[in-house]
Amino acid sequence: MKTLQYSILVFLILTVSACSEEFLELRPIGSPTDATFWQTDGDAIAASNGLYSAMTDDDMYGRGYFWFINASDDMVTGRVKADPDNMKNFICTGDEGYIRNIWSKKYTVIKRANDIINNLEGMEIDESLKNRIMGEAYFFSGLMYLDLAYRFGNEKAGVPIIDREDMANFNIPRTAHVNENYAYIVSEFEKAAALLPYFSEYGAADRGRAHKTAAQAFMAKTYLYWAQYDASKYSKAVESADLVINSGQHALINTGNPSEDYRAVFSSAENFGSEYIWSVVSNTQTGSILPGVMFENKGWGKYNGWGYYQPTKELYDAYQEGDARRDVTIFKEGTEFTYFGEPFTWYQTSNNETGYMFGKYVEPFSDVNRVNPNGDKPSTDLNVPLIRYAEVLLIKAEALIADGKNGDAPLNEVRTRAGLSPISGANMEDLKRERRCELAGEWSDRHFDLVRWGDADSIYAQPLHAHDGSVAWPARPQFDPEIHSVWPIPPHEIEASNGILSQNEGW
Repeated sequence: MKTLQYSILVFLILTVSACSEEFLELRPIGSPTDATFWQTDGDAIAASNGLYSAMTDDDMYGRGYFWFINASDDMVTGRVKADPDNMKNFICTGDEGYIRNIWSKKYTVIKRANDIINNLEGMEIDESLKNRIMGEAYFFSGLMYLDLAYRFGNEKAGVPIIDREDMANFNIPRTAHVNENYAYIVSEFEKAAALLPYFSEYGAADRGRAHKTAAQAFMAKTYLYWAQYDASKYSKAVESADLVINSGQHALINTGNPSEDYRAVFSSAENFGSEYIWSVVSNTQTGSILPGVMFENKGWGKYNGWGYYQPTKELYDAYQEGDARRDVTIFKEGTEFTYFGEPFTWYQTSNNETGYMFGKYVEPFSDVNRVNPNGDKPSTDLNVPLIRYAEVLLIKAEALIADGKNGDAPLNEVRTRAGLSPISGANMEDLKRERRCELAGEWSDRHFDLVRWGDADSIYAQPLHAHDGSVAWPARPQFDPEIHSVWPIPPHEIEASNGILSQNEGW
């Protein structure tokens, strides 16, 4: 079963043969006006498979996108790299490859989704297949817009929404407020959830496809982000989270052994386990390269780790005494793990800035056969989670607390699994700590959490430290919440729009 699961996205990239009804097959989509396309089940499947190529793109969910998250206080940039260093210091221009490429690649996926939605309805194909593929298209549309909206949009302007009725018009003005984007995104996820099956209804060949609770989980996250401008959306975030929680599809791994249970979350054996909601399906040929990117630079002479995104002392010290998550999340001097079949003790090299390394994605390195032999594409057989069940519980907890209600139950479910005692009357500070400690080094985006909580200004005014207390990254007093709550739109996109697209103020 593992081989089948892990091979899904390899074939999405490499296979160009004719389509069958398996997720593993993909042929070029071609122009949506091509009279030879949009005819058969195979055409529809090929179109839907084309959506998933974004998942293995290094600029998207490999490492490029993670540079936005790297701006937070949880990590520093390992090694000197001008573009991401400028991003972390908020002196970027939008012309950096990681910003420039992501904007256009997100809209490329949106176009593919719109092509499916515009063309699929008139096709005479199996109705259940049509519903699933239409649901996948709405899901990817919502996900791409969500990724764009909160990073580039705020109360001053949102991001352009492409008109499905006029696909030839690419020069679309920005929405007046990001709330317009959030409303649109919610509607996309609602349509997706109505059409998609539960994950448990998929066969092994289709694991990794969009499914009902994935749409509902991202809908809950969208409402949570929307609520910073409209507090009435907190209750909607709770409702959406409850759709996932009450579905019976998911549960925390909790056998009563906190450190092993939390460690199991980040093991390939649990790629599609009870906490899975949405991940980058990966293997030794393709997938997310984040595990290798976070691994020690040059891997102590055994593997070409890249050494980026190194944890800070601030993150290490955020964990309470007895929190089993800390030593799984962060490796330090003396941490023991299995490395390519042998016991290994972690030690700091000259390439490491903080004396720490993120340990969440290390499990595949226990076996040389479970990592990509090409260190320039350091993917592994571990699916990298983009949203998991614990985050849904924390979304519900935050929405309840922020709305003046009691969020103890979902918060304590997460704490208990971590080996911590439950708390009573949890407040926002409790929630902020739990979200940070549970999701550190993941795609949950600590930087944007600090922005939306209004904490980024004061936190970024302080330096970040290595394990020995030395400064690993200087303070960033240049952060201005009036400007840097969003990122700059790539200048070439503004130029190409003939003046229709406007830049975020101050950039």
